Amino acid sequence: MKTMKWLLKREMWENKGMLLWTPLAIAGAIVALVLSALVMSHTSNLRIDGQNLATVTIEGQVRTRIAETLVQVYIGTGLPVLMALGLLVFFYCLSALHDERRDRSLLFWKSLPVSDFATVLSKALLALVVAPLITIGITIALGLVMLLATCLTLLVHGTNLFGEVLSSPDLYLSPLRLIGLLPVYILWALPTVGWLLMVSSMARSKVFLWAVGTPVIITLLLVWAQKALMFGVDALWFAYHITNRILLGVAPGSWLVFGGDRIHLAHAERKLPLPDAIFNASWSTLAGPGVWIGALAGIVMIAMAVYMRRRREEV
Repeated sequence: MKTMKWLLKREMWENKGMLLWTPLAIAGAIVALVLSALVMSHTSNLRIDGQNLATVTIEGQVRTRIAETLVQVYIGTGLPVLMALGLLVFFYCLSALHDERRDRSLLFWKSLPVSDFATVLSKALLALVVAPLITIGITIALGLVMLLATCLTLLVHGTNLFGEVLSSPDLYLSPLRLIGLLPVYILWALPTVGWLLMVSSMARSKVFLWAVGTPVIITLLLVWAQKALMFGVDALWFAYHITNRILLGVAPGSWLVFGGDRIHLAHAERKLPLPDAIFNASWSTLAGPGVWIGALAGIVMIAMAVYMRRRREEV
């Protein structure tokens, strides 16, 4: 346990700029833009339901509806940070095992009493657990700052929503929903993380081209074979279930591509609020065999990365 903790600290120390400061910078930029807009823009022109905020104090059902909407969607202000997570994890995994061979630090790390399994596992855990938790924390903090700024802006114009917002259960449930989606993210991201780590452990150069080009070229060849040679292959199935899974799995919410109909059903027919519909639809994707087959494939590819790291030398 102490060894794994030390390995995670080492990985975080080496990649702090990518995995910590980048999402913080994105969040800071969003805060700066929004606050600048609130301070410098003509807030007297802000209207809700046709009412000018500068001249009308919002009351009644409109006031309640605004408060409910704010507490349901404030986490969504951190969507750019969450989207950045996919890119950060993608490129981290892509370079995780290749860079240590390229700069020959592999020789130093192999001289330490740490197994290849523990080293590769620490990189996978950083990509699947630590980096998402950091991003989730920044997203929640950003959402709270944006919610506070919005409420203060409305307060300046005579509408105090702090009571309704603080008494709403969604204010406290929204962060818990986001954290509760972490197991779903881990399972859907496993194939991509496993694929990227395996390629990173095998490729001697042009890691990005090997990781992205291989599935894309295979998909194009299958499309050509299906159209030109009339082969009985389903290229669209391969693109949807294989290429997408090993390239886009680290993008938060990628599983909703497979469960979008569930969101619509829960939101429209069952009258669930959108955050609840997304949460339920996300977990319902685990009922199918595809996610578990992909997760198993990801574990196999991580094991292959361990094997290749044991055999590979510097490039």
